[in-house]
Amino acid sequence: MTDITARKRPVAKTQWWRPASVWALYALGLAPAVWYFYLGATNQLGVDPVKTFEHVLGIWALRFILATLCITPLRDLADINLMRYRRALGLLGFYYVCFHFLVYLVLDQRMDVSMVIEDVIKRPFITFGMMALVMLIPLAVTSNNWSIRTLKRGWILIHSFIYEITALATLHFAMSRKVIGPEIMLYIAIAVLLLGYRFARPAIMERRRARKKAARMQKGAK
Repeated sequence: MTDITARKRPVAKTQWWRPASVWALYALGLAPAVWYFYLGATNQLGVDPVKTFEHVLGIWALRFILATLCITPLRDLADINLMRYRRALGLLGFYYVCFHFLVYLVLDQRMDVSMVIEDVIKRPFITFGMMALVMLIPLAVTSNNWSIRTLKRGWILIHSFIYEITALATLHFAMSRKVIGPEIMLYIAIAVLLLGYRFARPAIMERRRARKKAARMQKGAK
């Protein structure tokens, strides 16, 4: 009894940092929004603070969405397991998309819903952005353990739409800029690689399993 308890204690002590690190990620992830809000409130965002604030929130939304998609390739190809942070990264992406939309609705369009609807209909990049926002809502709502247990395969189907959302978000970002510069090209390239990995992953994982099996057989033969 004593030996079992003694063996369990170190495990409990070494795992306390895991939930703490997730909450730290939330705090760090929301820091840019707080910082840019402060800059806007103190007139430090240039000649068009609303557009600047709206733009940086959109960039951070895209960054977190892309970071969410990076988790699986990192585990598959580099044996870096950051799965515990995937939900937090995805939710941070959703929060920033909401912040981005709220700045557009409240500060840019001044709550003029008719103008927003007109923009959605007439301006394709806003159409893509709105589609990404709407599609993100069920993913955010079901980002909890209860939904995973309840929905089962349905949960997997819902969250598989992150790839379509990533494509829409990238298009929204690229088309919103007048000039396609190096920064935009970088985000497009990352998005294309991550979306491409989705389709290449089954073949890649099959080859990895075959190599591991062959290695085990060679080791057993020795």
